Amino acid sequence: MNKGKIGKPFIFPDSFMNWQAVWHQLVDYRGLEGIARRLSKIGIIPKYDDYTTIWYRIHKMRPEISLPDYDNLDVGSDGSGLKTNNAGEYRVFKYGDKTKKKHLVIVITAEVKCKKLLCVDAYIDGEGNGESKTSLAHIKNLQRKGKKIKSFYGDGGFDTNDIFEELDKQNIEPKIPVQINASSRGSDPPRRKQVRLQFGLPEGSESHNHYFKDTIVRRRKMQKEWRKSVGHGVRWPGNEGIFSAVKRKYGESIVSRKKINMIFGGIQRFWAYDIICSYAFQKM
Repeated sequence: MNKGKIGKPFIFPDSFMNWQAVWHQLVDYRGLEGIARRLSKIGIIPKYDDYTTIWYRIHKMRPEISLPDYDNLDVGSDGSGLKTNNAGEYRVFKYGDKTKKKHLVIVITAEVKCKKLLCVDAYIDGEGNGESKTSLAHIKNLQRKGKKIKSFYGDGGFDTNDIFEELDKQNIEPKIPVQINASSRGSDPPRRKQVRLQFGLPEGSESHNHYFKDTIVRRRKMQKEWRKSVGHGVRWPGNEGIFSAVKRKYGESIVSRKKINMIFGGIQRFWAYDIICSYAFQKM
């Protein structure tokens, strides 16, 4: 806890601050101080921390997300936005968004079949690396920690040459729907292979002649069959389900005003959700 710290050592352990960080998703800093005062009064904890201590320890906290014990993960990535102002829809419609604040983009990577959060990152809209590059960083981070990834699920936003090339290098099966008008004659070989697979196109030079005779209707039908064959639908509860649960329980607005605090606040929100879910599964 105090390893490498300069100045006065911390009094309150990290476990207690993590507990308060989870509560902070529902209670403000003053409320956390009141809870700690009451717990100290009834003898559950020896001391209570004040507002300054809580703010200093929590506002830039980036806790580590626990990983599952098993390997061979089926992961999926997706991104969503959190509003950076508290203006209601009617207020924006009536008077306009005069602040012109950008959204906070949250990118998560989860085990889609078990709905277990694995990685989370945040950035201000237009200032980050984008969803595809962030998800690649998540994959490399998981592999550095000894996790083997079998397949990667994503929506059409991950249909990039870099994604398919990196997944092919890591021997990870891509389950990403390509654009409906994607050409089998161009791009990198890994993506070209997926285009032929999803649309049922022949290999080699025959696909070049077949491309001119192809239709959008046939491609949509073939891609729909491909989605069913690879089970692409499990991505929805594994990624979108987490976004929906977090926004419903903790709201879809960030109360912080500084960019750095917005980023840490968004990461803490999804970490807190994962902590609660893990605790619930342990008690089942």
